[in-house]
Amino acid sequence: MENQEIERGRIADFLHRLNDNDIWWSFWHSPVAVLSAALALFMIFISVFASVIAPFNPFDLASLDLMDSSLPPVWQSGGDPRFLLGTDDQGRDILSTILYGSRISLLVGFVSVIFSLILGVGLGLISGYVGGRTDAIIMRIADVQLSFPAILIALLLDGVARTLLPKDVHSEIAIYVMIFAIAVSGWVQYARTVRSMVMTEKVKEYVQAGQVIGLGQFTIMWRHILPNVIGPVFVIGTLHLALAIIIEATLSFLGVGLPPTTPSLGTLIRIGNEYLFSGEWWITIFPGAALVAIALSVNLFGDWLRDAINPKLL
Repeated sequence: MENQEIERGRIADFLHRLNDNDIWWSFWHSPVAVLSAALALFMIFISVFASVIAPFNPFDLASLDLMDSSLPPVWQSGGDPRFLLGTDDQGRDILSTILYGSRISLLVGFVSVIFSLILGVGLGLISGYVGGRTDAIIMRIADVQLSFPAILIALLLDGVARTLLPKDVHSEIAIYVMIFAIAVSGWVQYARTVRSMVMTEKVKEYVQAGQVIGLGQFTIMWRHILPNVIGPVFVIGTLHLALAIIIEATLSFLGVGLPPTTPSLGTLIRIGNEYLFSGEWWITIFPGAALVAIALSVNLFGDWLRDAINPKLL
């Protein structure tokens, strides 16, 4: 019961601080924040419920008709009212493929960000609190990784997986390989941010009091220091989500990401790019617009969140 009261007190204190910092007031009085959050939530909603919202199932081969291939959007001459945004070269409804492709892109983005966050925060806590040789090793690894672009690291890991695994096996686990590659390429920002904040927090009185009463290092790090450094981590995670989605789309566009059997937005853009100069612009333009909408809305919301929790701007 005592622990429950303590947890309730922490939650109440957190909500009180949110109110004191006027974060909600800032959100509702920022048109950019409201619009970006609404657009991001809308894109997530239609992606999650794609199987219900989409007019067709683009992966049901029995429902495809080659006679419906390469139809333009409904407002152009030759358009079909059944296909609002037109069809691709296989007769698949573009709107349906965007909904299903957005689901895969968001899935890869969210899961890879969660893995990056867990890895980066864990290493940052250990590095900042333990210090010494452990800190030096972790930070040197981070420095080396920072010298390479994230897209290059993801390409390297994906290439290693393609080399070590048979082609059919890699196709089956391609989405997991992609998530792992993006996650490994993005943990450094979390680790460096958390490390710098932990080094400030560990010399404060509440940490010293925990050490005096005999609390273990693990307890002090995860139950006392972590709640005080987690705020900026959510900001990094929000911005990293947009980057992860773009990295996945880039890899899929280059043909080294997800296989055509599980097309994401990047795969759809790559397929449509082959028909762009033949006048069938809608096959690549509409998936590209969906990708821009997702990335831009998440980025704008992340920018607002970064300013909102910055104590220097409150």
